[in-house]
Amino acid sequence: MRDKRRLSVILVPDGDLETRTYEISYGVLKALAAAGVVLLAVFVVMVSSWWFVATQAARVSGLEREVARLEEERAKVAQLAENLAEAEQQYARVRQLLGVEGSGGEADVALPPLRGEVPRYDRSSEEASEPTAWPLTRAGFITQLREDTPGVNHPGLDIAVPNDTYIRAAGSGTVRDAGVDEIYGRYILIDHGDGLETMYGHASRIFVEPGERVEQNEVIALSGSTGRSTAPHLHFEIRKDGRAVDPLAFVRQPS
Repeated sequence: MRDKRRLSVILVPDGDLETRTYEISYGVLKALAAAGVVLLAVFVVMVSSWWFVATQAARVSGLEREVARLEEERAKVAQLAENLAEAEQQYARVRQLLGVEGSGGEADVALPPLRGEVPRYDRSSEEASEPTAWPLTRAGFITQLREDTPGVNHPGLDIAVPNDTYIRAAGSGTVRDAGVDEIYGRYILIDHGDGLETMYGHASRIFVEPGERVEQNEVIALSGSTGRSTAPHLHFEIRKDGRAVDPLAFVRQPS
């Protein structure tokens, strides 16, 4: 049934003004209360929506910064790719200068026998010899000479050659050491007597062991890029009484 109760509100003004009475039915009060709840719910929804929109707007700003960063990195990658392509072209020109067309195998060269084959040399002789022979079966391309500049420590020659080029002993002698080093990679150290030694570094494979006797021009290893190296080459040193000397004072690069 309809609620006929009413709420009376009496206003008593100050002074001689007459008292006023207002009556509101309970139904109207309930309707006003319901409207207030609805308005409050609408307000909460609006505030929540504004918060969501503000959060998304802040996220968009962060995404824009991330996109800008990725674009910058993409530009750097593109520049690196361009630099790499240029380096590959330069390397191809070096290979062309060296006369390299394939994977780097030897062709049409006269080689001494490998270890284990029928010897071409008289191994009964224990005489040593000065390291005067070019240490490769190719002329190669000298990319770095011995440095005497203070603060620069790069003794010997860096000779660019393809992978698996034959490395030969520059002189007869005894293998003093052979193994793997962090800087030289796979290396061989030969004692030629009279305080002379030769070092061969960055080999891909070595064929001799410490204590073995080798003859001048004998193949002792294959070139590579092991150790601290950026491209296939031979690091060749000649030492006199433990100190590096200029290899070109002993050996001559073939024309």
